[in-house]
This record gives sequence, structure tokens and C-alpha cells, in this order.
Amino acid sequence: MSEHEHQHGDDCGCGHDHDHEEHVFVLTDEEGQEREMVMVYTFESEEKVYAVLIDRNDPEADGIIFRIEEENEEAFLVGIEDDAEWDRVTKIYEEIAAQGNEG
Repeated sequence: MSEHEHQHGDDCGCGHDHDHEEHVFVLTDEEGQEREMVMVYTFESEEKVYAVLIDRNDPEADGIIFRIEEENEEAFLVGIEDDAEWDRVTKIYEEIAAQGNEG
């Protein structure tokens, strides 16, 4: 299981955001279940931008990486289907996560 670096700000445990803005996305998994996902990190590779999302209700679970594509000033999360691209971005994210765990 990989570790994730993210901060919750002044999280009082009430479930509401007080002092920070979360980027929340609702994704539907393979079983048709909706999951609230929170963007916790973004990074660039080969002039493309990627986002790491974690399950809002299960923050210890592994993150999911998506490519961010923009069209008409709107941003979309796109699944990574190319194996070479996936291997490249997961390696980058693992290095970022390892650096975060050293501190």
C-alpha cells in the first residue's frame, strides 16, 4: 500500500470544510457505486498534468492517478489507458510519495 501526503488543514472532525477548499469529484466504480474522491496532489510529466485522488471516506486507501485534460477552459479527469504512460506516472508518484515520507 502506498502512502499519501495530504493535509486536512483545521479538520475538526465535523465533516465540513472550514478553512480550505477541497477539490471533490464523484466517480462511479466498476460496481456502479459512487465514491467521493478528493484531489490531493498534482504533478507534470512530458507536458501533461496528472492528479492523484483518494477516496474521501477511506483516506488510507491507495490513490488513483488521472490525467487532466483541458477543453474550452474546462478541466476533465481522464483515465490512463496507455501502459507506458501509466508506468511512467506511477513511478513518478511513488518517488514523490517516498520523498514525502522521509520528512
